[in-house]
Amino acid sequence: MNNYIKFMEVLGTVKHLKRTGWVLRKVKDCETVSGHMYRMAMMSFFLEDSHGLDRIRVMEMSLVHDLAEGIVGDITPYCGVSREEKLLKEFSAMTDIASLLGPNKDRMLALFNEYEEGKTPEAKFVKDLDRLDMVMQAYEYEKRDNCPQKLQEFFDSTENKFSHPLVVDIVNTIKEQRAKSAPTGADNPIDK
Repeated sequence: MNNYIKFMEVLGTVKHLKRTGWVLRKVKDCETVSGHMYRMAMMSFFLEDSHGLDRIRVMEMSLVHDLAEGIVGDITPYCGVSREEKLLKEFSAMTDIASLLGPNKDRMLALFNEYEEGKTPEAKFVKDLDRLDMVMQAYEYEKRDNCPQKLQEFFDSTENKFSHPLVVDIVNTIKEQRAKSAPTGADNPIDK
């Protein structure tokens, strides 16, 4: 039972851990890592049988992909940590977290590794969901805080990185809605 309590403590950490990218941009009342993973998991319901993906695996992978941040924190490219060091820290943290789950540890580690390797159709789709959630969140913050186009860099960082046609269509719709709400003139990056 002690391991389950330790596992729930890690979940509690990600439940309250603010996402670093938004904190660095001084977005007030920004989302948590847990909120990000939850929305991604819920987006697995976008999938229909015709998409040919394992929806349950997508959901589980979405819930696991950033769990290591409960130990290592939300490390972004702006944190001065190399990609290799970040992966080593996260793999070590996931090994520790998974060890708390007894017979389910192998499943959790397999999902985490599958996501990090990014080779399966499900892992690629979850990566698309990760980026989709980020652009949707940026759009929501711009609307909420009445600062159109302020978070353009989050859109720029995902340009041409989406692969699944469903996600591409959703992102294009977000961009269209965002463009309609943008001010016109020289300060509008869409007009340039």
